[in-house]
Amino acid sequence: MTDTDPPVIEIRDLHKSYGALEVLKGIDMVAPRGHVVSLIGSSGSGKSTLLRCANLLEDSQQGEILFEGEPIRWKGTDMARHPADRKQVTRIRTNLSMVFQQFNLWAHMTILQNVMEAPVTVLKRDVAEVEQKAREYLDKVGIGDKADAYPAMLSGGQQQRAAIARALCMEPRALLFDEPTSALDPELEQEVVRVIKALADEGRTMLLVTHDMNMARDCSDQVVFLHQGLIEEQGTPERLFGAPETDRLRQFLNVTGAT
Repeated sequence: MTDTDPPVIEIRDLHKSYGALEVLKGIDMVAPRGHVVSLIGSSGSGKSTLLRCANLLEDSQQGEILFEGEPIRWKGTDMARHPADRKQVTRIRTNLSMVFQQFNLWAHMTILQNVMEAPVTVLKRDVAEVEQKAREYLDKVGIGDKADAYPAMLSGGQQQRAAIARALCMEPRALLFDEPTSALDPELEQEVVRVIKALADEGRTMLLVTHDMNMARDCSDQVVFLHQGLIEEQGTPERLFGAPETDRLRQFLNVTGAT
């Protein structure tokens, strides 16, 4: 990345409400190319909502979202605001692969078929080429031997690693993780954490919502602490975890055992 490269994701003064409930109250954030940005905060602070707005899964009421310097075009205002160009949304979303809390694998497809489905049907890529890539990504996340298995035959950790392989197979500009380990027990969680750390070491652009403070500390270039819909504090993991400036963050880190 050079100094002139625009961030993969840039958010300016973003507001999001559900009826009378304002969840995001003016967020400014960037995810530069090759950086891992972790979003931390208490339940209800707006972390997952911010991630879903960044991926255009949710419509926001105010503010700007830019993908590699390209602004999303909107029409309407306030609660009636939505993207003006669905083709733009589709094109951008295919470059922002999301990994959810729940694995969302298709039960009737093998793991290999799950990983191949979107590149073949959405991106219209050659089946043989996609299969080769899919097998490479399954090997990368450590479950190459499970290609012909069905999701129900895998542990939760293996299913989440399959979901990561599926996201990688789209060859996106950025990976977005929404609490990828929260549905797993501690042993299986570590399987997934190791994969995410390896991806971070490769210099992939990632936006990561997590409750795992160790992962946020170890993987991130930047950590963003949200509180009640606002960014309370942001900076390097060394500064946020080592010398938090606000009482809110100090209290949060004490409760989570991160200090």
